Amino acid sequence: MRKLDSKVVAFSYFPCHPFKLMSFLRFIHASIGDSYQSILHSNQLLNGLSKSGRTDDARKVFDKMPKRDEYTWNTMIYGYVNVGRLVEARELLNGFSGRSSITWSSLISGYCRFGCEAEAFRLFRSMRLEDQKPSQYTLGSILRVCSALCLIQNGKMIHGYVVKNGFESNVYVVTGLVDMYAKCRHVSEAEILFKGLAFDKGNHVLWTAMVTGYAQNGDSHKAIEFFCYMHAEGVESNQFTFPSILTACSAVSAHCFGEQVHGCILRSGFGCNVYVQSALVDMYAKCGDLSNAKRVLENMDADDVVSWNSIIVGCVRHGFEEEALQLFKKMHARNIKIDDYTFPSVLNCCIIGSIDAKSVHCLVIKTGFENFMLVGNALVDMYAKTGELTCAYAVFERMRDKDVISWTSLVTGYAQNGSHVESLMIFCDMRVAGVSPDQFIVASILSACAELTLLEFGKQVHSDFIKSGLRSSLSADNSLVTMYAKCGSLDDADAIFDSMHVRDVITWTALIVGYAQNGKGRHSLRFYDAMVSSGTKPDFITFIGLLFACSHAGLVDEGRTYFHQMKNIYAIEPGPEHYACMIDLFGRSGKLDEAKEILNQMDVKPDATVWKALLAACRVHGNLELGERAATNLFELEPMNAMPYVMLSNMYSAARKWDDAAKIRRLMKSKGIVKEPGCSWIEMNSRVHTFISEDRGHPREAEIYSKIDEIIIRIKEAGYVPDMNFSLHDMDREGMEVSLAYHSEKLAVAFGLLASPPGAPIRIYKNLRVCGDCHSAMKYISGVFSRHIILRDSNCFHHFREGKCSCGDYW
Repeated sequence: MRKLDSKVVAFSYFPCHPFKLMSFLRFIHASIGDSYQSILHSNQLLNGLSKSGRTDDARKVFDKMPKRDEYTWNTMIYGYVNVGRLVEARELLNGFSGRSSITWSSLISGYCRFGCEAEAFRLFRSMRLEDQKPSQYTLGSILRVCSALCLIQNGKMIHGYVVKNGFESNVYVVTGLVDMYAKCRHVSEAEILFKGLAFDKGNHVLWTAMVTGYAQNGDSHKAIEFFCYMHAEGVESNQFTFPSILTACSAVSAHCFGEQVHGCILRSGFGCNVYVQSALVDMYAKCGDLSNAKRVLENMDADDVVSWNSIIVGCVRHGFEEEALQLFKKMHARNIKIDDYTFPSVLNCCIIGSIDAKSVHCLVIKTGFENFMLVGNALVDMYAKTGELTCAYAVFERMRDKDVISWTSLVTGYAQNGSHVESLMIFCDMRVAGVSPDQFIVASILSACAELTLLEFGKQVHSDFIKSGLRSSLSADNSLVTMYAKCGSLDDADAIFDSMHVRDVITWTALIVGYAQNGKGRHSLRFYDAMVSSGTKPDFITFIGLLFACSHAGLVDEGRTYFHQMKNIYAIEPGPEHYACMIDLFGRSGKLDEAKEILNQMDVKPDATVWKALLAACRVHGNLELGERAATNLFELEPMNAMPYVMLSNMYSAARKWDDAAKIRRLMKSKGIVKEPGCSWIEMNSRVHTFISEDRGHPREAEIYSKIDEIIIRIKEAGYVPDMNFSLHDMDREGMEVSLAYHSEKLAVAFGLLASPPGAPIRIYKNLRVCGDCHSAMKYISGVFSRHIILRDSNCFHHFREGKCSCGDYW
């Protein structure tokens, strides 16, 4: 080209002779042709190297080219993008002054493809600042990123650009928008766009986007309706449409429709597509049609791990654990590559004891899946549900990554195995770790609060749940009703119950039991009537709550009626718990003969619960002979339980049979049985203060005992008389009175009067049943000091107000 330039310069000094001019023009044409051919050849070479992935060789050709056009730059940029060398592609773009929308689109598509969505959006904005108009392919790439990552705000921004710049009639772009809105859970906007796209309703990609959107957003019925509409319009389904509609069928167990879709698949020629076959296996398995699921699986040309996982999950879900294990063994024998979705289903089989858990755990370690979070979560859940909490915690501690499911499995496991305090501590560790709770862990932790009657902690969990903005669930609402009811806060339980749009038998039962435990048995019966009127069918647990309510309210006739209804109307066979409630009902009302009669008529063998109810009734009515029979049976059923020994010893003491009482205590000592000491506690200013009988260890001990003396004097003036039957020591009257005055619940109420503001409710919790003397004293204290005292013992709540108790002295 330098030669050509010099010729041009030289020619400018020559006279314009016609012959010389024609010669020179021919020379220029030939030179330009040679140059054009050189660029064309280099571009072809550059393109071939770029497409084959030889990017470094392509760069060498690019650097040696004396002349480069727009195609050259775009090809080299594409070469870098194609292999993911985005930084070098960006540097090249920055050095190209003639970049066009094609250049920008190539780079933006690359950033989208390799997951650099933030940079892709920055490039898009830079492109717009240079006044370059993106193509339909640029917009399609950006919209795919929005779809994959649910970036709805960014998607709406692109939608605005589409409308402003006349792309709203471009079917490629609008299809991207429909897909974006559908996958970002804004199906209504997707539907509006779809209905407005009247010019190309035959586009199967558009229809598939809508069907997929409905299926992924949980509106399976709408997805099925749309698929039928698509079929009626004559639009052909493809390998992407069929898996989506089969997913919708699985979600709502639309087995018959799924079979019809299977027919369409066979007619359409997609019966051998592995993704379609896998979706068919999943649909049949989830609908419980395991024979058809196996048939599709066996006809597959290649073993697909997803399909095998689907049928194993289906077997476990429908109770065929042995079949699931056989399939797993067959899968292992055929050398099908197991993935992290296979083990969770197999570990579920270990929960019911179909296979040794430790052997599966060993296989997990051998195959290298121990550090996969999904498998780790399943291991924690499996060990927790089988009661192996030490193993569950060990697996949890070794997990590199933990999510809310990991924590939920551990917290729920501890709570369900009775380790409620530990479950609360783990929950606190989770919050310190910065993990936000979900509805499932909230339900579990509220259940633990209910068992421990930790009202303030439960309120904090409730408050955090509201602040989190999470949508409530039936499980969480039921746990809230239970927690507030079991903690004696019936107004809060009612408020949650009234706010619930959906209620099930658990909801109603929680309120029935809650009111019964709070001494409002007649309210429980009214809730039962309302429940039946709502069409909710009572279950086994509901009748336990009902009979408990009757026994604690002295409703003998009503109790008989419900007991007969349970068998004759609802076909529920009474269990030991129901018989225990009936014996308790008759025993409390002094009908010990009827209690003995129902004991002899039991269809099931009496368990410890039944004999405890009878022993408690004998304790109240002083029936030593029957009490001795109940205690003897308990000695055999629960030889290390101190309760029957203590109760029988107390009965002897109350009857002034001191030698027999001493004999029982010696028997306990010889067997190494230790009585659980009576303990009461009260929460004040976020601290729990614990007391035992005649406790002298509290920092405010002097004030507390001074307050006790004041209390005794003032309630005696109001008519209180100590009940010596509950002083179970052989001493003089004065000693007995002192012993009664310093029971743990009286010490707790004295502290409550000292530490709480005037008129504030006092909440006391006791691990054993409150004694008759303390019950009487609390009534007087509530009247004399004008306080609402809520005392929760091991059996129920006692609400003391103005000298009366909610139990009506029938406790």
